[in-house]
Amino acid sequence: MTAGADQHRRNRRGDATRARMLAAALECLSSGDPDAVSANHVAKRAGATWGAVKYQFGDVDGLWAAVLDHLEERRGGPLSFPGSADDAVEARVGQIISALWRGLDSPDARAIDTLRMALPRERAELEQKFPRTAEALASWQVSWVATCQAAFADLDLDPERVREVAALLPGAMRGLNSEAHLSTYSDLDLARHGLTRSIAAYLGESSGEGRS
Repeated sequence: MTAGADQHRRNRRGDATRARMLAAALECLSSGDPDAVSANHVAKRAGATWGAVKYQFGDVDGLWAAVLDHLEERRGGPLSFPGSADDAVEARVGQIISALWRGLDSPDARAIDTLRMALPRERAELEQKFPRTAEALASWQVSWVATCQAAFADLDLDPERVREVAALLPGAMRGLNSEAHLSTYSDLDLARHGLTRSIAAYLGESSGEGRS
């Protein structure tokens, strides 16, 4: 066997090990168990040692950053919302809200939420202790804002209002999603419809659509 072929085989084995560790990390995190946010727990689930995890990712910060990057790659970057300039603002807002609603109960969303719950709340502390993870989370936020901007790019809307809506929607939808998992008399379909109409009206005020 040539040196090149041997190196290729080692690289493939290393890639397979890395993929197995990322899958184990996602399986742990998506369980929702706070104790799952442990590199040793992930290593045990992957059938590896902490030393093997360090070899692949450097440290726990590198592991969590790699998990977030992996999820971003799997998602395929910013969501797309096909439409034309003739589409009403409300229709596009409805598409975004529906996409968020569907995604919030996915294993990937649970994994991200479990990880975020275990990370420092303060940005300065997060960036100090987990700089690579903080960078990956910031990248997700940039991608989300870009998604919202792209959804309305061909309409005459106030860009600052679009950014405000992008900042509001994830938290608002998580609140409705939490309500869905509790005993409630709330009509969540009605709530989503009201949220859609309210945001569309707010955005439409910055264009001719919201004025008669």
